[in-house]
Amino acid sequence: MKVNGNPYRTVWFEGSSMFYIEQNLLPFEFRISEAKSYKETCAVIKNMGIRGAGAIGAAAGFAMAQAFIEAPKGLEKEFVDLARKEIESARPTARNLFYATEKVFLAGTKSTENAVQAAHAIANNDAADSKKIGEFGNILIRDGAGILTHCNAGWLAFVDYGTALSPIYAAHEHGRKIHVYVDETRPRSQGARLTSWELMQAGVPHSIIPDNAAASLMAQGMIDLVITGADRIARNGDVANKIGTLEKAICASFYHIPFYIAAPLSTFDLNCESGHDIPIEYRSQDEVLYQTGPDSSNLIHTIRVANPGAKAINPAFDVTPANLITGIITEKGIIIPTEEEIKKLF
Repeated sequence: MKVNGNPYRTVWFEGSSMFYIEQNLLPFEFRISEAKSYKETCAVIKNMGIRGAGAIGAAAGFAMAQAFIEAPKGLEKEFVDLARKEIESARPTARNLFYATEKVFLAGTKSTENAVQAAHAIANNDAADSKKIGEFGNILIRDGAGILTHCNAGWLAFVDYGTALSPIYAAHEHGRKIHVYVDETRPRSQGARLTSWELMQAGVPHSIIPDNAAASLMAQGMIDLVITGADRIARNGDVANKIGTLEKAICASFYHIPFYIAAPLSTFDLNCESGHDIPIEYRSQDEVLYQTGPDSSNLIHTIRVANPGAKAINPAFDVTPANLITGIITEKGIIIPTEEEIKKLF
């Protein structure tokens, strides 16, 4: 995708360093940052400098490659084993992270060069798969459609193109007149900050809406289609995604609006029988109690926006059962979310 007319990927690898778009600064500042070691890359993943399933996977692959590069002679196995555990603990819900670390770890048992090559391949495949998801999902979007999104599953959440936004970009490029309703996605506001910024860069008409406004817009006939991403998909078709996705699926079902998940095969976890087996990450309560943004002088401040002294619960994800999902858009086509159909993909 392009930023101010220049092409960028969300994350890439040069030498022994990972470079990435620092997402915690968007949309107020666009900055490319560098993580020089696997520990630095782990910290970036954990503090959401990189976030989104595919981007997390690519970053985890690069972190694993960095661990092989950094491993001291004579202690290689101990070092990379410990590094793998640290990488995999950075964000426990996203399946792509585990997919990438396993691929690069196995490649690295042959040579460090193989580990680096495997990490690059994961990133390149992620971009290619996202583009294909856009091509398949594009057929679902008619001219004049109103589309609801939740969180950010665009090119910032992947290496390029994205998943939920990829069909939207394709429809826009085909000249269809569409309007995207962007859930703000509290508590970190990935929709208001990231999805809106992306869509503005691409010239796609959109409006940011409060998270609790979607049902009302559906009732008014303003939303024709819902597309979200996924962080992990169980064998039976249950989907873990950003908190609030389940609410949107329930509302869409009530108003008979198609609800689609867009995700590559690397997000599927065939070892996970159902959504009950997906670990749900709980993040700091400060994300709920505080907000960060610039003042009129563009100085960044963090302020408390909740009752002083109150505590908060902050689950980062919820699970949408398969029976609320119309279909899953993958790089191999659109499927019904059943165990039988999912197994055919592999």
